[in-house]
Amino acid sequence: MTMFTLADLETIVAARARSDDPTSYTAKLAARGLSKAAQKLGEEGVETVIAALTESDAALTGEAADLLYHLLVVLHLRGLPLSAVMDELQRRTAQTGLQEKASRPQGAS
Repeated sequence: MTMFTLADLETIVAARARSDDPTSYTAKLAARGLSKAAQKLGEEGVETVIAALTESDAALTGEAADLLYHLLVVLHLRGLPLSAVMDELQRRTAQTGLQEKASRPQGAS
């Protein structure tokens, strides 16, 4: 059994976002533009927090999947590849979290 990865999902999102398939949620969301996709990402973030605090593991799993999916749609619409995010995570993990946070410019979170 092969493992499904975020890179796999990124490929699917890109293909569906370019599609004119009227049954594709991704195509419809992409057609509505970055602002709508970012709004959905924010909503999914809130729903994920609520699930983490008050709901079952299954509910949290579903919300986390929705959050990752919507993040990949937003990245796609911005033209930013997942590999850029992964490179940043790799850079950050080369030092401790406190060292990395201290190295950020003032005001950055």
